[in-house]
Amino acid sequence: MEFPQSKELGFGITCIDANYIRPGLACFYFMEEAGEYAVIETGTSLSFANLCRVMQSRAFAPEQVRYVIPTHVHLDHAGGAGTMMAAFPEARLLIHPRGAPHMADPQRLVESSEGVYGAQRFRELYGEITPVDPERMVIMQDGDKVSLGGRQLEVRHTRGHANHHFCVWDARSSGWFSGDMFGISYPWFRFVDGDYVMPATTPTQFDPEAYIASLELLESYGPRRIYLTHYGELDYTPEKTQQLIQQLLVYAELATTYAADHGALVKALSDYSIERVREIDSHHPDEELRELLAFDADLNAQGLRAWRQRQSQA
Repeated sequence: MEFPQSKELGFGITCIDANYIRPGLACFYFMEEAGEYAVIETGTSLSFANLCRVMQSRAFAPEQVRYVIPTHVHLDHAGGAGTMMAAFPEARLLIHPRGAPHMADPQRLVESSEGVYGAQRFRELYGEITPVDPERMVIMQDGDKVSLGGRQLEVRHTRGHANHHFCVWDARSSGWFSGDMFGISYPWFRFVDGDYVMPATTPTQFDPEAYIASLELLESYGPRRIYLTHYGELDYTPEKTQQLIQQLLVYAELATTYAADHGALVKALSDYSIERVREIDSHHPDEELRELLAFDADLNAQGLRAWRQRQSQA
């Protein structure tokens, strides 16, 4: 399956592949309105090359980029923030209050990721993570709004995946830039008869009650589309919200049952996800689906076990 490096979505929005691990896994968005531009999500510092290709096809100056907006500071969403802020001298970084310290000094993020991947693999995945001058940051409280060429963008704080997460509401497109809050639906999970969307419960701040509350907040705006970071534009329906909520409830049960056995929890999550895919599509062999689910099943299991550990300590 081949994926374009960029895709025009209408409403002045371009989806750009982030060059993260494999094509189709992570993306970010370039928005234009009345000669002003914003980058929503950043991918990693290695993602900037794809943005440059899009920029080269358009006649505008870097000074026209007004905002760089990561939904949270996980490095597949914000790792390229420093690179982009250096390239766009008039831009302001819109950031959650809890995420701002990590953007000013990303060393803890780097050390944490290097501990997982090792220094060499970290550099291959994320490149160089550079700090952002705090004076160029705008701390976005819940409900704050900014104007992009007269186009209003509203930020809502959305806990559940991470405590420093917000989503961005674009009234013009009736769309949410959801970060990880509306889960994951890669291109290979978009079927003729429907889309499979799975929650993102990655470590270390997963909270199912907060996650469900955030999903209900997003639904309350009556969106028509969701701009996922993983991956691309998704047609919104209330049924997708309910499917995510149901999966979260089952995830919590599985985490309780398999709290002491990571491998068993990964398998249980994969088995359950395959059952959900089978409700939409019956053509892919189970082993192919298990391979496609493996990356996120492992990450989700880590987050679920961290949540159960916090519960047991409380």
